[in-house]
Amino acid sequence: MCTMQKDAVVLLFCVYLMAAAGRSTHHRDRGHKLETYKQSRIRRETDMQQGGIHKSGSPIFRRSPDMTKSPMTKSEQLLRIDDHDFTMRPAFGGPPIPVGVDVQVESLDTISEVDMDFTMTLYLRHYWKDERLSFPSTNNQSMTFDSRLVKKIWVPDMFFVHSKRSFIHDTTTDNVMLRVYPDGNVLYSLRVTVTAMCNMDLSRFPLDTQTCSLEIESYAYTDDDLMLYWKKGNESLNTDDRISLSQFLIQKFHTTTKLAFYSSTGWYNRLYIHFTLRRHIFFFLLQTYFPATLMVMLSWVSFWIDRRAVPARVPLGITTVLTMSTIITGVNASMPRVSYIKAVDIYLWVSFVFVFLSVIEYAAVNYLTTVQERRERKLRERLPCTCGIANPAEDDIMMTTGYSDVDQNTTGNYGMPENGGRQERMLAQFTIADSQPPRQVKSSRGYVNIWIDTHAIDKYSRVIFPGAYTLFNIIYWSIYS
Repeated sequence: MCTMQKDAVVLLFCVYLMAAAGRSTHHRDRGHKLETYKQSRIRRETDMQQGGIHKSGSPIFRRSPDMTKSPMTKSEQLLRIDDHDFTMRPAFGGPPIPVGVDVQVESLDTISEVDMDFTMTLYLRHYWKDERLSFPSTNNQSMTFDSRLVKKIWVPDMFFVHSKRSFIHDTTTDNVMLRVYPDGNVLYSLRVTVTAMCNMDLSRFPLDTQTCSLEIESYAYTDDDLMLYWKKGNESLNTDDRISLSQFLIQKFHTTTKLAFYSSTGWYNRLYIHFTLRRHIFFFLLQTYFPATLMVMLSWVSFWIDRRAVPARVPLGITTVLTMSTIITGVNASMPRVSYIKAVDIYLWVSFVFVFLSVIEYAAVNYLTTVQERRERKLRERLPCTCGIANPAEDDIMMTTGYSDVDQNTTGNYGMPENGGRQERMLAQFTIADSQPPRQVKSSRGYVNIWIDTHAIDKYSRVIFPGAYTLFNIIYWSIYS
């Protein structure tokens, strides 16, 4: 009995040991499998990041690699900038390199007569070929760059002859474009505003037509190294249809090419942009010509004012003279101090002379009136008084008076009735009688004209002044129009 119990205990202990050994083996196998799965997942993710595994059917793994990160796609390496010395011109030592130019005029900003210059904004484009910049391309597509690459390659050293100020626009970045083609052809474009000198001939101002020029030239390279030319002739110059100026009408643009010689350096190709401007006259008609003409006509009003009305005629003449002086000063203030006479100066100064002569005319009339009044007063003092004389025939001096009808316009109305009736000129007749018989008295009788017609000067001035000024205007406008 005891023996059987012992065997049962041993058997249970063996079963327990076997069960414990089986559980430990199961845990070891499960941990090993879990560790193998984690390692394979990490290895798979690493391969995905490196592009080593491409699982079909997933769009994530269909993306092509980023070629911009490849060092062979950098522009400097593609154009082989580090392999060449771009401080030298293309084909150095050979024939001159041709550089074509075309221009797009964006605006004509200002034309200044005082400073003798103009301001223009334009797009300046250069075309040349530099085989050092050629690159392989399967689709013959060009590459475009900004100003950062321009500083690393050779570009033509263009400048504007006779320019006072110029700058390249830099808003929001430098307005510069560089386009390189696979065969080495280069397009270099920049947006420039330049203020250049314009020698104006103002002898016909403001009825003038001006021609200004913008000149483009290489600063360092003579015609042995660089040949400048207009790429398409006159078609190389294009203008914006909206270009307009307040004082000028743009008639035409055209181009020319010439050689410029410098004694120290040699011959250079020079490109010219010529544009012709015709001045608008309407502004000056309103501001200068019409006021001057009206002042001259206003000075003629004094010819219809009574010459005895000194407070009316004198201020009128002085006012017109001062007004003409103000107009002349205002015109010359906005003009350069040239050493020749302008067309507007001729008109204004002739108008000033007409105004001044109207003042002198009244001075002459007033002076002659004063002289004849003095003569009349002296003559009256010399005439004998017949008061209280019973028999005038017995006196030594006998005075007889007579009246003759004359024209009112000839005599005027000074000292005459103002009632509008017929005016008569008084002729004082006096006879110096002595012991001669009556038949001899008639022969010794004399006549003295007391009234001298100074009003005729005003009458003639009413015709001469307007006629002369009208003739001047006809000649002036026929010459300068």
